[in-house]
Amino acid sequence: MNRAQLDKQPDDVASMFDDVASRYDLTNDVLTFGLARTWRRTVAHSVAAGPGERVLDLAAGTGTSSMTFTHHGAEVVAGDISQGMLTEGRRRHPKIDFIYADAMDLPFSDASFDVVTISFGIRNVNDVDTALAEMLRVLKPGGRLIICEFSTPTFDPFSLVYKEYLMRALPAVAKAVSSNPEAYVYLAESIRAWPDQDEFAQQILGAGFDQVKHRNLTGGIVAVHHALKPGANTTAAER
Repeated sequence: MNRAQLDKQPDDVASMFDDVASRYDLTNDVLTFGLARTWRRTVAHSVAAGPGERVLDLAAGTGTSSMTFTHHGAEVVAGDISQGMLTEGRRRHPKIDFIYADAMDLPFSDASFDVVTISFGIRNVNDVDTALAEMLRVLKPGGRLIICEFSTPTFDPFSLVYKEYLMRALPAVAKAVSSNPEAYVYLAESIRAWPDQDEFAQQILGAGFDQVKHRNLTGGIVAVHHALKPGANTTAAER
């Protein structure tokens, strides 16, 4: 199957990303007019990974984002469900630990990471609530959750132009540069189906996280959500 449906079965999503692994980063740079690199820098700043910290980067793809978290001495585990992405990532970044990791059933012990982050991947998960519960489980008390995802532009006239680009121009551009253009038709559809910033923030709160906030990038095309796992001494009334 070349194009995942909006029910987002893991095998279908993995197969779709297997097909685009070799040119994935190039295609993203073209489709976002280079903004993807700026967004990754913002995520790296939000993660703020320090020496001795352990970071889980989910939907890591080829490890482009994972590399940014190693610059200040953090240990990074790059997780993905696409074997094609994992293979390409290991080839490019042999010093990073690439592991098959389904966000809905993470192969890690409780409280084993200081940070969990996922960029442009959570909307591809079949059950987001289950994935958030798993992220909460593997974080240490007080650990940080950073989620970067496409979102809803905050300026209505721009939002209309953006949606037209998604459904018309994006697939056309992808056809010229991607090895699987149909994957980017799915990309456009999944972005339009994703909840807005406030709705997703409430979903994160509902999963048990604390201090949930978000930052809009590029007029709300992308939003970075930041949350904490409640500490061991945090009571329910304080959350």
